[in-house]
Amino acid sequence: MKVNILSSFAAGILTATSICAIVYFSEDRNTSKPANKVNNEQVQLSEKEMKKVLTSKGYIVQTKDEYEKHLNEAKGTPQANGEQNQEEKTISKAVIVVSEGMTSIDVGKMLVNATLIQDAFQFSKDVESRGLQNKLRPGTYTVDSTMSYDQIITTIFQ
Repeated sequence: MKVNILSSFAAGILTATSICAIVYFSEDRNTSKPANKVNNEQVQLSEKEMKKVLTSKGYIVQTKDEYEKHLNEAKGTPQANGEQNQEEKTISKAVIVVSEGMTSIDVGKMLVNATLIQDAFQFSKDVESRGLQNKLRPGTYTVDSTMSYDQIITTIFQ
């Protein structure tokens, strides 16, 4: 490259950067109070007016103290109801359909989706450690949340 072309390119970059900097720093950046633009005019809203506008649009506006109070109340409620929920434990049932070519990781993913196990990869490793990876046969298997981890494995990998 010639020196003239390179210096012209550098001068163009410098000019463009200068113009961008002038525009950036010349804008009014008064962000201390929220503002709405109505017909290209800035309107300053007080705290009460902002709450009124937000609540009229369906928002719930709380102070930090109110939020923490409600959060603490909500944390206290499940503990009382948690004892009742333990008595009313729901049983989830899953029907696993194994087709030709599926692997233990595929079965593990289905069990994770059914919330019967936590980790599909660990399930696959457990099946391999027991030497059952070749025992998977196509078919339909029904498992539920009352079954232990070992019972689930022995049901599917007969």
